[in-house]
Amino acid sequence: MQTEIEAKFLDVNHDDIRVKLKEIGAQQVQPLRLMRRKNFDFPDLRLEKEKVGWVRVRDEGDKVTLSYKQLNDRTLHGTKEVSVEVNSFEETCKLLENIGLTEQSYQETKRESWVLGSSEIELDIWPWIKPFIEIESSDEKTLRDMVEKLGLKFEDAVHGSVEIAYQAEYDVTEDEVDHWKEILFIPIPDWLKKKSKA
Repeated sequence: MQTEIEAKFLDVNHDDIRVKLKEIGAQQVQPLRLMRRKNFDFPDLRLEKEKVGWVRVRDEGDKVTLSYKQLNDRTLHGTKEVSVEVNSFEETCKLLENIGLTEQSYQETKRESWVLGSSEIELDIWPWIKPFIEIESSDEKTLRDMVEKLGLKFEDAVHGSVEIAYQAEYDVTEDEVDHWKEILFIPIPDWLKKKSKA
């Protein structure tokens, strides 16, 4: 599996980042689009329990990917992933169900994608939280250079899955967020409003 060298920066103004991206010569490769994903595990949750992993099918707007992700720790080098492109979101989900995996969650997000050199910069919008960006690079030095070019501070970076972004705004545990059945572009549910840190 490949190590993801990536960092998230929470509560970022996307308009300001777009200006910086243009100034440094980055290219927008995908405009803002709706993405949907389903996460799968076995009924006994063995991937989650044994490996802190999950299988994901994601419709990225221009392609569909099937991935196995494993979160070893919340450090720069802590997430591992293997991913392949597939033809159909629905058919891939059916295939996983037919071999015994069960859908654990359905998530909607919006993402705009930029590239500069070996760095991918994703402007992410998830329901119920402030916009953030994710920067993935080929190595740590390239990542740190990109962070500096964008006027961000590396010490403000967070690592790992999106749960950390929800934890920044709500009094929730990683486990709670992991087990939400749906994350959708609908008004903030009352049960979550009550957990707001604002």
